[in-house]
Amino acid sequence: MSTHDQEATRSGYPGPGRPTIEQGSGGRARRLPFSLLFGLAIVTLFVLAALFGPMLDGQDPFSQDLLNRNQGPSPAHWAGTDNFGRDVLSRLLYGARLTLIVGAGGVICALIVGAGLSLTALAIGPWLAAAVFGFIDFIRALPGVLLALILIVALGAGLSSVVIALGIAFSPFFAYIARAAWRREMAADYVTAARTLGASRLRILYRHAMPNIGGALITLAAVILPRCIVTESVLSFLGLGVSPDTPTWGRMIADAVPLVERAPHAVLVPVFCLSLLTLALALLGNHVRAAVDPLRAGDPSGRQRW
Repeated sequence: MSTHDQEATRSGYPGPGRPTIEQGSGGRARRLPFSLLFGLAIVTLFVLAALFGPMLDGQDPFSQDLLNRNQGPSPAHWAGTDNFGRDVLSRLLYGARLTLIVGAGGVICALIVGAGLSLTALAIGPWLAAAVFGFIDFIRALPGVLLALILIVALGAGLSSVVIALGIAFSPFFAYIARAAWRREMAADYVTAARTLGASRLRILYRHAMPNIGGALITLAAVILPRCIVTESVLSFLGLGVSPDTPTWGRMIADAVPLVERAPHAVLVPVFCLSLLTLALALLGNHVRAAVDPLRAGDPSGRQRW
């Protein structure tokens, strides 16, 4: 070792042959990318607005003022009023809560119905798995929006009906991913060892395989969440889902479209918020996939894929 290297080693500074902090030695936290920070900031902002916005805004989203219909933004109404004189911002904040609840509920329902049912059927036996996936293939053959329309008409209007319809419509995605992950884990050595020790297929599933399957399901949930939100907005735009007097983003857009020339703000505000939230969730979904997926968790150079 040269004199320079010896002095650098004693002083604690890296020499020419030692890895630096920037090279991945773990000394300093890496800077997070802008897309991740942007997605987190936007989603956090919408969640906080959905939780506390209606209380801080001070406006009644259901109060009508027919003398001030289709008014533009003003100090009294920051986002203007709609065709019934209702405050657009208060209705937007109230609808954000329903949009996030329906989107998250639809993903959870799809996860339970798709992954839970398919994994249980695969663990019980091939005959039950064939019956379950035959039904799932039938659901997958129908367009998601059409299937949701049929289910909402059959179940009736209401928040729970929309959540169930979205869960069933998106359940095939979770079922197929769960089946692929199950087959991959069944070929692993630890499953062979568990079978040798006499463990049942159900025990292998819920005690051994689920921790390894969960990453793929979480990744898919992050990808499906913005699609659930957009589908709910489409259903509300078509007049289905929750009751007509309940403000949702899709229903706000549908009510304001006929008067878009007189009150463009009533259309642009919910469309902008829906697009921004969908973009932020899509960005977060990509980063979750990169962090959870073992094939994308890192690259040969040692850089962490956030």
